[in-house]
Amino acid sequence: MADPELIEKVRAMLGRQYGRVYAWDAVNAPMIRQWCEQMGIDNPLYTDPGFARDAGYPDVIAPPGMLQVWCMGGLDNENYAPGSTDENSFETLKIIESYGYPAVVAVNSDLSFVRPVTVGERLYYTSRVDAISDEKTTGLGTGFFFTLVMDYFVEATAGGTDEKVGEQLFRVFKFKPAERSVPAEKPTAKRPLPGVSDDTRFFWEGCEAGQLLIQRCTACQTLRHPPAPVCIECHSFDWDTVQAKGSGQLYSFVVMHYPEVAPFDHPNPIGLIELDEGVRMIAGLVGGEPGKWQIGQRVQVEFQRFDDQQTLPQFRPLGA
Repeated sequence: MADPELIEKVRAMLGRQYGRVYAWDAVNAPMIRQWCEQMGIDNPLYTDPGFARDAGYPDVIAPPGMLQVWCMGGLDNENYAPGSTDENSFETLKIIESYGYPAVVAVNSDLSFVRPVTVGERLYYTSRVDAISDEKTTGLGTGFFFTLVMDYFVEATAGGTDEKVGEQLFRVFKFKPAERSVPAEKPTAKRPLPGVSDDTRFFWEGCEAGQLLIQRCTACQTLRHPPAPVCIECHSFDWDTVQAKGSGQLYSFVVMHYPEVAPFDHPNPIGLIELDEGVRMIAGLVGGEPGKWQIGQRVQVEFQRFDDQQTLPQFRPLGA
């Protein structure tokens, strides 16, 4: 429940008017051109004086979306042009904050336009507090919706009347952040298990036993890896296995830096190993610095247990 004193203060601010904030510069072609370049806008009304005059304007016009830009204070939000009011049109937010509502988030900003503004015209705006809600509770927290309306005018010349050219409605939520429950600790990510089939089961069972088993055709003695149901040389379906010594050389490798995927360590070196028996296999590399692996480097297999659910062959540089 909001403090009654606070409610009284904010209600007293409703409808309050604030003085003029002037633009530092007149509407000008260089700023329009830069805006169009940044926004990817290609409209000759904004860049071609001849085209704009043919369309009935005295010169190029500014994109409507630039309306707010002309009167901005710059990097220092309070750096307004000479003659501008020194009142703070957001003083209501300071009052609300003093009662324990520290956070603020912009909700929406709506622009409406009466007519385009043309090169050479000078703008200013005035502000008014348009709405302050009752205390509301949202997913972000509890607080007040505050709406400020800025009316934009072009200064008249030669004794004319200033002309309203647009309006901006700016709404924010000033609030006490909601209490956040501490999320439950995420379970530790585990390495994905390999697909096991009748053709590959021997390999994974060998890893569990600390043996590097290679499939061999019993008809022509050709070794093959990865395992397959038929010999690539003689097309025989008969096979057995031999235990490799586990030594070989680094035929090729990559070092994965990004994306970082749990639970793998990064940088993550992965090698294509040519075993002394003649076949090649892909496996993780351990025990060497990621930037110092070399093609042709001698390596030796070692078996590592992961997550108490699988044993994988890894290769370490000989002598390391």
